[in-house]
Amino acid sequence: MWGIDRLNTGHLSGLRKRLRNASCAVLTHGAAVDRKGRQSLEVLADLGVEPRIVFTPEHGLHGVAQAEEAVPHEEGQAGQSAVVSLYGTSKESLAPRLEQFEGVSTLVIDLVDVGARYYTYVWTALLAVRAARAAGVHTVILDRPNPLSGSPDLVEGAPQQDGFMSFVGLAPIPVRHSMTLAEVLLHTLSHEDGVTPGDLGPDGSVSVVSCWGWERLRDASAWGRPFVPPSPNMPSAETALIYPGGCLVEGTNLSEGRGTTLPFRVYGAPFVDEQQLTLALRNAHLPGVLFRPVRFKPCFDKHAGTVCKGVMVHVSDARSFRPLQTLLTLLCAVKHLAPSDFEFLTRAYEFEHERVAFDLLTGSSAAREAILGGADANALIELVCPVPSTWSERLREAEALVQAAQA
Repeated sequence: MWGIDRLNTGHLSGLRKRLRNASCAVLTHGAAVDRKGRQSLEVLADLGVEPRIVFTPEHGLHGVAQAEEAVPHEEGQAGQSAVVSLYGTSKESLAPRLEQFEGVSTLVIDLVDVGARYYTYVWTALLAVRAARAAGVHTVILDRPNPLSGSPDLVEGAPQQDGFMSFVGLAPIPVRHSMTLAEVLLHTLSHEDGVTPGDLGPDGSVSVVSCWGWERLRDASAWGRPFVPPSPNMPSAETALIYPGGCLVEGTNLSEGRGTTLPFRVYGAPFVDEQQLTLALRNAHLPGVLFRPVRFKPCFDKHAGTVCKGVMVHVSDARSFRPLQTLLTLLCAVKHLAPSDFEFLTRAYEFEHERVAFDLLTGSSAAREAILGGADANALIELVCPVPSTWSERLREAEALVQAAQA
């Protein structure tokens, strides 16, 4: 039972009463549904909670905007809340303004995360919590399971180095972190903002309605409910599983399948030889994954209208599959097979102009420089994938913080 489901339980009658009597703001989107498929705003309305303002993350309330596409505000009609986009045309648009909390006493957050550092929703939530604390507004987080599981054995990717924080990682955490959204938020507030357990819970600045019955070692396949796509290019749980590696391709001139029906499942470019790439990847003997040669034609984004040649990634064993390791190997193979054609993108990325996208995604310039220098896949994996030995302890600490923050 997830946070949004638990709002209707007798255990949380006190919270329901507080929310009905509060002047609320809500940060949510259309993918945030309960076990019956009802969106969180509908659930709150049925409980008698009518928000003064609704904040929305990247892709908007209805999830129709594409990646990095600015989302406009929606003026509230009679009897309806104003919808304020937290993904506009500038870095300043990513956080609520203090005056937007005027007359608000509680911020409710219900967002669907996918368990990868790059996914921006958790960072939207962090900026919203920080703004709410500055305004003296209490935050209630309705937590959800990590679709990639919460297993410490499946964490992958070193945290970012100093100077490489951005909207694809506002705090230094592994790429695949095995935390829930609430755990990431409380871990960050504890380590970056100095929030203590004494500042958590109903009488503090942040409280959490945690998940009941989630087994940390299980992924979305064990949920017993549909995977609801949280953004236009995240259509399935298998896509989410590949994404911690696949998102790295955004920083290159390869297509990551945007503009096709298989985003983050197919990878290629017009200059790739799909047979050679498939053979190279098969010869790498990567765990839990199969590759097959494909051709595809994106209808938008990179190489729109042009046939791309490459591979489709099929996860054969989710427990042994390592997405970061797999896609780093793919990038090294393409660089080796097409050294004069493969490039890293240098355009602005997620409102950052000084650092290139690939560096922001990997957390330093080291991986990009290694690929350009001809490093093999094993050397690159050793550079990017290792996780701090203390991360299992950090996971236990984050879990304890969520327990301390119970609403």
